[in-house]
Parts: sequence; structure tokens; C-alpha cells
Amino acid sequence: MKLGLSLTGMGQQPVGTDMHAHYQQIVEYVRHANDLGFDFIYQGQHYLTAPYQQLQTIPMLSRLAGEADGMEIVATLLIPLQHPVDLAEQMATLDIITGGKFIVAGALGYRDEEYNAFNVNPKYRVSRYMECLQIVEQLWTGEPVTFNGKHFQLENAQMILKPVTQPKPPFWLAANSDAAIKRAATNGLTWYVNPHANFPTIKRQIALYQQTAEEANVQVPEALPMGRELFVHRDAATAWKVAAPYLSGKYEAYSQWGQDKALPEDDKFADEFQELAKDRFIVGSPEDCIGELKRYEELGIDQVSLRMNWPGMPLSDAIKGLEDFASSVMPSLR
Repeated sequence: MKLGLSLTGMGQQPVGTDMHAHYQQIVEYVRHANDLGFDFIYQGQHYLTAPYQQLQTIPMLSRLAGEADGMEIVATLLIPLQHPVDLAEQMATLDIITGGKFIVAGALGYRDEEYNAFNVNPKYRVSRYMECLQIVEQLWTGEPVTFNGKHFQLENAQMILKPVTQPKPPFWLAANSDAAIKRAATNGLTWYVNPHANFPTIKRQIALYQQTAEEANVQVPEALPMGRELFVHRDAATAWKVAAPYLSGKYEAYSQWGQDKALPEDDKFADEFQELAKDRFIVGSPEDCIGELKRYEELGIDQVSLRMNWPGMPLSDAIKGLEDFASSVMPSLR
């Protein structure tokens, strides 16, 4: 199992945080993760992130590429809010900077604030998403592209810059809903299993992804990546004591944002924290964490992006969590 480190919790911080000083902590965190043997770093994208402030994904990962030398770099981008020419150029640039180790996980997004600010009608988010991907792939060929779609029009647009990875960099489809998972399967795309759903939902949706691909006679990629919240300590009670204040605050913000609207109808964030955590968060002793990750491995998950640091958590606690994971959990998954 490939083990990656999600930086989304570090990239978002409460109002009043000195983000220049905090950015230096992110650099230290990534450098430490690389030394400890993590396989990749991951960062998601949002705009207008009250009650948090967030560093933007592409410039942040471009800077961190030097600290993550040898690691893969994964970014979730809100595809319907991008212009395909800019997206194609940005992705190719990061693929070159990383020597072919850049992966995009494309998301639809779910927040009205973001769509309203970009003057994009969310009603058309799926068709914008698919048009955008189609144009990006055409631009990467280096040939002139003429495209007359519902949302984007190009006339003999030619992109000379080409990604290192040929014929194209890897692309994951980040999906929460059953409809989006079916879309990934029918288009032969790698599904990035969302970090918010509980275990029973994920188990059902993996079966749905595989069944949909089989019925459509489509060969989906073997890779099945996933995101999870995780915190480990040799004492399970201490793990919960350290992580809970920051992790619960993050999911309170998700609830305010309406993140659970993107999940299946039977999965909501309104439960009390302990109930919410059940079968969703991986927090506890090394044995607890190994057992939970092995459950996902049995479902076919072969790489996991772990968020072990949430808004407001002191760097010392985050570094200790990294070290404990690397020494007590990582060896059992390699």
C-alpha cells in the first residue's frame, strides 16, 4: 500500500494565523514526511474558505515539490471552475517540475459560494467538467485544437509545452456520490475514494464502481486510491484526546459548508462526534490503525492519502503523529 500525506488540514488555518510563518511549518512537515518514507503528498482545493484561510493548491505544491523530491504530488482541483487552457498549462508545468510525478484528482465541488463567485451555474458543472478534460487531453497532443462546445470554444489553439508523462499525466476522478462513481467507471477513470464516507458506504460504492465498469465493458485502472483521517498514539485514549478537538472542528466546518450534501442520502455529518467517527476516522493505537487500514486494503485500496493534521493543531503534535505512524504502523503496510 502506498502511503501519502494530506496537507489539506495544514493548508487551512483559523483567522488570525500568521500564514507566512505557518507556511514555513508546512515546508518542515513535508521535509520530515519525505525523510520518514511517505510516498506522496496531497493537497485539495477550495476558495473562500471561511472560517479558515487556505493557501492555494498549485503555487503551494509547486513550492513543496523541492522538499518532496522523489515523492508523487497529488492535487484535487475543482475542474468546473477552471479554464481548460490554463488547466492544461498548469498541469503540464507541475508534471515537468516533478519529473512526471504529478497526479490530478478532479472534483466537481459542492459549495455554492465558489460557483457564485466564479459566475458558474452549478447546473452545468458535469458538462463543464467533461468538456474541460476533453480539451486538456487534446491540447497535450501539441496539435492545434478547435473546439466548439457548450461552455468552451477554441480556434486553432496550440500548446507547445508537453508534460513529461506520456501520453498524459494520471487523472483521478474524486467522487462522493453514486452518480459520480458511475461516471468514473463508464469513462474508464481511476476513482479517488473520498475521505468523508464511512466504511459501509465505501464498501458498497467500490462494488458499484466495479459492477458499472463491467456492465459498460470498460476496463478501469487497477489503482484505487483513497483519503482518510488518521491519528495514532501508542495509547488509544491519548490519540483521541489529541486529535478530537481539531478533527471535530474541521467536520463542523464541513457541515456548515454542506459537504455531506455530496454524500449518499444515508450519510450525514450531523451526528455527535463519537458517532460520526465510527467507521469513518482511523484514530487509536498502532494496532487499531493497522487493523482499520487492512480492512480497506482487503477492499482493493492500494494507496491512501492520510490527513493527520487539522486546522489549529500545533506542529509538535503533528510531527509526533508522523513519527509514531512511520515507526509503528507503516512497516505493517509495506
